[in-house]
Amino acid sequence: MARSATKVPPADVELRYRTVHGYQRAYRMAGSGPALLLIHGISDDSESWLPVMGRLAEHHTVIAPDLLGHGASDKPRADYSVAAFSNGMRDLLDVLDIERVTVVGHSLGGGVAAQLVYQYPERVERLALVSAGGVGREVSPVLRAAAAPLSEVGMLSLMVPGANEVIGAVLGVLGRLGLDIGRDAGEVARVLRGMPDRRQRVAFTRTLRAVVDRHGQLVTMLDRAYLAQAMPVMLVWGDHDGIIPVEHAHRAHAAMPDSRLSIYPGAGHFPHHADPERFVDELLDFIATTAPYRSDTESRRQMLLRGPGGVALDEPDEPALLG
Repeated sequence: MARSATKVPPADVELRYRTVHGYQRAYRMAGSGPALLLIHGISDDSESWLPVMGRLAEHHTVIAPDLLGHGASDKPRADYSVAAFSNGMRDLLDVLDIERVTVVGHSLGGGVAAQLVYQYPERVERLALVSAGGVGREVSPVLRAAAAPLSEVGMLSLMVPGANEVIGAVLGVLGRLGLDIGRDAGEVARVLRGMPDRRQRVAFTRTLRAVVDRHGQLVTMLDRAYLAQAMPVMLVWGDHDGIIPVEHAHRAHAAMPDSRLSIYPGAGHFPHHADPERFVDELLDFIATTAPYRSDTESRRQMLLRGPGGVALDEPDEPALLG
């Protein structure tokens, strides 16, 4: 049975701020040792990692940012694509003078973490995906509806005081009826608390529409998963995830057969909250028992030439010399 989430934060996890490209970026940072970057999901913020930051900071320098458009970070009219978030993570690491990290991403943050590996493999030592987006098209109908045109009109109801608590209560009833979407009622109410802020609603909508449309998820990491064959990868999922089905964990594991797969029975979309002690134990063991990835440009080039099937693709002929 899953243990209840207990927040045991380190002494210093207050929000800190740095200005990057003219925008305020909020983040929490604690501990010392090899760096560990924790990336939250959509409409969430770095507070999501407080249940696990304490123990992780006993062994690591832990950085938990608020993505642009989220939490206490600025919410400008900007690019909220997964690739842009990945660029933002690289820039924050540069500002903090951190060269390499083990990166852990939850939900949307999992897609950002995978994109960071793809764009900047030299910066990442290991990858842990927690109920991550970007594995398959299937996603909660709630998110598909929120990504639909004119969904902003419906979101105006979230400006009413107490609206998120009401939504949480409704989802709680659905959970008691056995529906997976209701298992995270309290978490959903928590992440919706910022929606009365118009800027956050706009950022949420732009972020969501960059990755989801009425048909489901738009982006996938599976077509490039073969590039991570030398990267230590850990997959963590709840077996009753009502947002991103646990089937995606098995699909990702099949695409990256050397990855570690950990399924949390009874957990929904926040397995690291459902059983934070187990999550920390497994993450620390994953780090301790795997060698850090080292990017090799020539090996990466050869993998690209072979493609996902491992069969060499034809290279273009050398141009004929004139004269």
